[in-house]
Amino acid sequence: MSDRIDRVPDDKVDGVEGWHRLTDDPDVRGVEAVRPEDGGPWQVIAYVAEFLRVDPLEDELGAAMPDALRAVPGVTAVAQEDREVWMVSGDPSGEALVRAAATVVDGLAGRARAYIDGLD
Repeated sequence: MSDRIDRVPDDKVDGVEGWHRLTDDPDVRGVEAVRPEDGGPWQVIAYVAEFLRVDPLEDELGAAMPDALRAVPGVTAVAQEDREVWMVSGDPSGEALVRAAATVVDGLAGRARAYIDGLD
């Protein structure tokens, strides 16, 4: 499994700063963090959340992600904005946010991949 995390080039990010995880299975293990231009909270996106619409996977992701993100130094608040997006306030490192989110999706990766493969 790859855990390469890179900063998104400034001319390719939809905000002032972005980080993403390059992986061999982006639908399941891909995550990114973007700091918007307006200085608002970070947006942390876990791609697999778009596909997980069954319990217990959806609930496990929904419970584990905020806890992991809150544990990142500099985070003051976490709120889920959309199925696959969490808003993170404070002054954390974007790289650290991606690393924390990656830990969560990796914990569900095997079961999530099996579920997604069953959708075909």
